[in-house]
Amino acid sequence: MNYDDYKTIAAPSEGSYSEKRSRFLSFAFPVKTADEAKAIVADFRKKYYDARHVCWAYMLGIDGLTYRSNDDGEPSSTAGKPILGQIKSNELTDILVIVVRYYGGIELGTSRLTVAYRTAAAEAIAAAEIKEMTVDETFDLSFDYQDINSIMRVIKEEQPTVLKQDLGMTCTMTLSIRKSRAETLKNRLLKANNSVKL
Repeated sequence: MNYDDYKTIAAPSEGSYSEKRSRFLSFAFPVKTADEAKAIVADFRKKYYDARHVCWAYMLGIDGLTYRSNDDGEPSSTAGKPILGQIKSNELTDILVIVVRYYGGIELGTSRLTVAYRTAAAEAIAAAEIKEMTVDETFDLSFDYQDINSIMRVIKEEQPTVLKQDLGMTCTMTLSIRKSRAETLKNRLLKANNSVKL
């Protein structure tokens, strides 16, 4: 993962998978915090109170270093880990995937169980719209009005987003640009003329 872009999902999505009469219902949610993920899991435990297991995994942050998974009573590493594995293999973050299992009366064994949870998680992710996000840096600058042409030339070439501008005798602007390009933009603005202050 680069540190100025990442992939997540645009909106909640659902999938399902059946194996030997056991039904696996899967759900993916965009989330920003562990508390948000836990609240959704708690809601699902109430909503699907009659299900045998409500297993889940989440990954957070642009570096993907914050993650958890839970087998909810299934044999160790047969549910949470394969769900998390699908999140990782799709290079997603800021996502929670829940798989609800309704037991069909036939034991699946650990290898079949792992495949079932992995497949169910993959179905929910496949149904989601993947969204590419960038990590942006926002900063303010000011300059004299007479220098506007040289500043606007740099802005036109570097293409930051202009969030705010006030073009009086002293001009002020708030710009936002992808983090990896922020330093170049600042240097070019400073070189454009002497009145620029960042």
